[in-house]
Amino acid sequence: MDIKRSILIVALAVVSYMMVLQWNQDYGQAALPNQTASTSKPAPSLPETASVGSNDDVPTANAGGTEPSPVETVAVSDELIQVKTDVLDLAIDPRGGDVVRLSLPHYPRRQDRPDVPFQLFDNGNEHLYLAQSGLTGANGPDARANGRPLYSSEQRVYQLADGQDQLVVDLKFSEAGVNYTKRFTFNRGLDTSCSAKEVEQKKTGCITGNGYQIGVTYLIDNQSANAWTGNLFAQLKRDNSGDPSSSTATGTATYLGAALWTPEKPYTKVSMKDIDKQSLKETVQGGWVAWLQHYFVTAWVPAKDDTNVVQTRKDSQGNYIIGYTGPALNVPAGAEGQTSTTLYAGPKIQKDLAALSPGLDKTVDYGILWFLAEPIFWLLEHIHNLLGNWGFSIIVLTLIIKLAFFPLSAASYRSMARMRAVSPRLQALKEQFGDDRQKMSQAMMELYKKEKINPLGGCLPILVQMPVFLALYWTLLESVEMRQAPWILWITDLSIKDPYFILPIIMGATMFIQQQLNPTPPDPMQARVMKMMPIIFTFFFLWFPAGLVLYWVVNNVLSIAQQWYITRKIEAQTKASAA
Repeated sequence: MDIKRSILIVALAVVSYMMVLQWNQDYGQAALPNQTASTSKPAPSLPETASVGSNDDVPTANAGGTEPSPVETVAVSDELIQVKTDVLDLAIDPRGGDVVRLSLPHYPRRQDRPDVPFQLFDNGNEHLYLAQSGLTGANGPDARANGRPLYSSEQRVYQLADGQDQLVVDLKFSEAGVNYTKRFTFNRGLDTSCSAKEVEQKKTGCITGNGYQIGVTYLIDNQSANAWTGNLFAQLKRDNSGDPSSSTATGTATYLGAALWTPEKPYTKVSMKDIDKQSLKETVQGGWVAWLQHYFVTAWVPAKDDTNVVQTRKDSQGNYIIGYTGPALNVPAGAEGQTSTTLYAGPKIQKDLAALSPGLDKTVDYGILWFLAEPIFWLLEHIHNLLGNWGFSIIVLTLIIKLAFFPLSAASYRSMARMRAVSPRLQALKEQFGDDRQKMSQAMMELYKKEKINPLGGCLPILVQMPVFLALYWTLLESVEMRQAPWILWITDLSIKDPYFILPIIMGATMFIQQQLNPTPPDPMQARVMKMMPIIFTFFFLWFPAGLVLYWVVNNVLSIAQQWYITRKIEAQTKASAA
């Protein structure tokens, strides 16, 4: 009968495992876009259509949070301006000069489809997400009654050539004697000293944030008879769709929403729910405004000395907007003037974000345990620079953390070893006092006191490690360096779950082995619960990032070795004392 039951249990476990694998295959991958033909092609085979030039989402000059009423405009049909650098592939709408599409060739949408880049900005194929900028105010061309200006350019396709470190794209528009040039400046993002393999593995420093910074400069040549006055505005507009960069089957808890910098708080979240409740308006010197999602961030960064009015609001279509309006720019008749801003659109590379603007690196949101997560990532990154593999770097990090907690763990394991050694005496007390729980508890406490045993000592390693565990969880989940980072064999992405759930099963097995080294709880109910813990934790860890499960497996193996050694040593001492 026992053999039949064992066979049924094994068969049920195998069938359950196969069902989970099939479910993971069907639903565990991020869906590819419906239209995979994006800006990855330098010259589209068919002309692409620019958006209608409505200015109903252009802020007023004083940025008071209200929008001009929609006006009737003339629809234009023209090709988007295609720009391709070594790290960006984007399209600019000549109507207004907004960045309406942007993809990241070195960050594929899915690891099994490296030919499909992750698309950050989109003008409506999958969702709406744009980076807008312009000139508003008294004479600003973007605040005209007949819609936003239609710029012209010398080319329709621009590409950063080999050996070229910078690419400049000029858009031009003239009206009422004033000549406008909207200049986009793109920089090379790949370190030419890195090999193709190092770039593919995203080795630290091989892909820099400079390539994801786009300079936007307005040159105003006022040849009219009157002085010109206007304000630069820059904003990010997005619909309420979900986060396309969520990478696990069950979704992620990372923040999707707006953020900004203020002198009081270098990182302030403004969620879509916050914008639904009320519009925000604040005067800030310098700073930045951003939109965050998993692994990636877009941000407008004005000049640090400018005093800007930051605002959040919704347009007439219900899209969410965060942006700023700069100070008034005055250009006398016959003179020239200019104003600039910087657009960052790319991965959350911490050191590059910190160099671009103070507090921008906080968009790598590690949650309330950021003070632990930041040094953990710093250490992990330095280990990776030596080893070149994030999986082995996690193993070395686990060794270092284990050494740091070695004295505390040793004290805990000695306490558990002593409890294991006195287990026969505890059983004798149980038989002696039977159902008299009060006398049983008193006798147990006297025995613990005599043998210098802390009954809660076994909980200390778990309690101490939990903050580190949670901080590492957010480090692996939020750090773009971990995205699609391979380890060995079947682990090709440490930031998502093990595709075959082998590491969680190994983790459960190591937890079961470690449990055998612990003393059996005197309470039968507690003992049964403890026996279920490896199974419960195995299912719990099925959906955790593989890198985190790897950390826990290595930690368990080291703990087993340490606990086995201490237990054998204490038991030998106990036998010697008894003899």
